[in-house]
Amino acid sequence: MKQASSILALAGLISLAHGHGFVTSPKPRMPGSAMEAACGQQVTINQESDNYGNIQGELQIAAGQSDYNAAACDIWLCKGYKYADNTANVFSYTAGETVDFVVDIRAPHTGVANVSIVDTASNTVIGGPLISWDVYASTATGVTKNETNFSITIPDDLGDKCSEGGACVIQWYWYAQSIDQTYESCIDFTLGSGSSSSSASIASTSSTSSASTSSVASSSTATATTTTATAPVTTTTTTTTTTITTTTDTSTVTDTATATVTATATVFPTSLSSTSLASTTLATHVKIASTTASSASASASAETSSVTIPKDGTSEEKLHWAGSILKALMQYAN
Repeated sequence: MKQASSILALAGLISLAHGHGFVTSPKPRMPGSAMEAACGQQVTINQESDNYGNIQGELQIAAGQSDYNAAACDIWLCKGYKYADNTANVFSYTAGETVDFVVDIRAPHTGVANVSIVDTASNTVIGGPLISWDVYASTATGVTKNETNFSITIPDDLGDKCSEGGACVIQWYWYAQSIDQTYESCIDFTLGSGSSSSSASIASTSSTSSASTSSVASSSTATATTTTATAPVTTTTTTTTTTITTTTDTSTVTDTATATVTATATVFPTSLSSTSLASTTLATHVKIASTTASSASASASAETSSVTIPKDGTSEEKLHWAGSILKALMQYAN
């Protein structure tokens, strides 16, 4: 048992000697019990001792270990680090969101690097790299600032592929060709519905706008109908002379009033309802046209009309009726 512990400690020291790079922000996946169940105890202890280590170093440790399950470990995906060990460390991003990265490189080794969205079920890159370097951590120039501090943008074409935790990771990948070592760090995330909600909201706003437009159109139609209904249909010139004689049981009152009026009267259709007329400012004109309608129907071409006073009613009512006729005629004269 003591000998086994010494071997594991030695494996950790070897890893420390070779560890070179890891993402420090956003917080990436870390090793845990789920990784140990798949990749074996020694590989897991190695990474717990130095998560900066490379995949080739893990494979050297795993060689010949009975508890190493290559298929379950899937060591080329996130160095075998498992989602089950990192469920409390899942970021929620939205399409188009900018994510800032910080990488710690302890020793430069010339290679290539990129950051990509990876489908964990198939360990394949979705789309193209979000950022990439043809020359990374060069021993000739040393590590540059843009290699350790940079930003990526969450793509807008992922659909629902990354809507559940563990389905996708943002993977930082560095292959140091000069020493044949591969380094990876994975950030677990879910793609939120921020983009979808904005479209729904926009769609909802568009629908509301459309409904409002329809409502306005409906109102406009109603207004147009009213306008058509109240449009003038004829213009007449009327000259009228009126003689009024009032006879009661006790006396006869003769009141002769002659008024010659030349006026242009706007006449509206007599079939208009009082409701539609009430909505116009020409109600007075329509009312006068109604009053003269019986005279016009008796003799359309006559210039002089004789008005017969109704037989029913009191003298005052008859005189009041006659006066209203005169008043209307005088209004036309003015």
